[in-house]
Amino acid sequence: MTHEVTVTGYGVRTAFGEGAEALRRGVFAGVPAFRPTTRFDTAPYRTAVAAAAPDGAGDSVEGWALRDALGQCGALALGMAGLGVGAEAAVLLGVAGDHRSVTRYWRGAGDSVPVAPGGSPYEGRGSVAAGRAVPRAPIGARLADAVPARLAELVAGGLGLTGSRLTFTNACVASAAAIIHACRLISSGRIEVAVCAGGYLVEEETFGKFDSGRALSRDGMVRPFSADRTGLLLGDGVAAVVLESAEHARRRGARPLASVVGWGAATDAHHIAQPHPQGAGLARAAQQALRRAGDPDGASLDYVNAHGTGTKYNDGAETRGLRAAFPKHAESIPVSSTKSTTGHLLEAAGVVEFVITMLALLDGVLPPTAGYGSPDPECDLDYVPNDPRPADVRRALTINAAFGGANTALVLERP
Repeated sequence: MTHEVTVTGYGVRTAFGEGAEALRRGVFAGVPAFRPTTRFDTAPYRTAVAAAAPDGAGDSVEGWALRDALGQCGALALGMAGLGVGAEAAVLLGVAGDHRSVTRYWRGAGDSVPVAPGGSPYEGRGSVAAGRAVPRAPIGARLADAVPARLAELVAGGLGLTGSRLTFTNACVASAAAIIHACRLISSGRIEVAVCAGGYLVEEETFGKFDSGRALSRDGMVRPFSADRTGLLLGDGVAAVVLESAEHARRRGARPLASVVGWGAATDAHHIAQPHPQGAGLARAAQQALRRAGDPDGASLDYVNAHGTGTKYNDGAETRGLRAAFPKHAESIPVSSTKSTTGHLLEAAGVVEFVITMLALLDGVLPPTAGYGSPDPECDLDYVPNDPRPADVRRALTINAAFGGANTALVLERP
């Protein structure tokens, strides 16, 4: 017996702030969150720009541990779903760990670093006055945040959840892979509820790596699918979603926000960093998801939330992959990249863009590809340039890709 998968809650944070309204003001309005960051010294790098929450702002995540941000989004998702402490729910994370704890350790930061405003429900946390570091857990406990599997244990424990725990570290598809695995577990009847989360907060370790690879935008903007695109920029992103079987949700009177009707994953292993030039793995992942959704040629799709990094290699390959996935309908389906406003959220990209795609279904508005300028002959689809577009969105596809040729696809449907 196959069980339907529904979404009953979510929590989300980006550089725009917390929750759906922040996304509507930023992502859906086509307003980029990019600005020079003072989170660390950017003088050694080619750019100082990221979509990081402004330092010192009331809704800033600067200074938080990643586990705190994951825990907060998880608590918001559980609250929306009507689930509480002690719930039998699996926890599946997509993270690479918290590099900042390692950086601070090697730089001799000692035992005093900031924590979440008002303290944290997680082990080893104390209270904090705004902008002031206070003593907290021993160095070893903080360095545990750099271990992805340990983060899953800490987040699940902090939320009081009693199910199994699993962490995915496969780069920019990590949180999408967590969602896909949860869907498989729920669909097969092995579990009834899962909290799937992912997070990345802009920090110097990864910023420096992307800078050294010359992947960061040269002009402080991300222009996916546009001929004048010059690269990506990183951004803060943390989100959690509650997935459960439709029957379980009905039994407890929970309101379904959306259904996950299709999912797929494929690896083409073309190159360690560059995508397959024809988007072969992405096309296969999308075709798997569409077949599972009962729509192998994509005729029912009303929107595609693209990976859309704004890099030279990704956008053309992704366009060709979408054409291969549903050749009869590619030109008529609107496609947009919300990384043009949020930046690239790395391990969190899948789950944050899942929430954005779900809001497009619920609100009847397509988020635009901000900053779109002149057309690129290699990118010849409808990219919803610059402005939001009202639309009756019944079904949508969200796709992600990662280093090593990993690709994921998820099909969401409005209830």
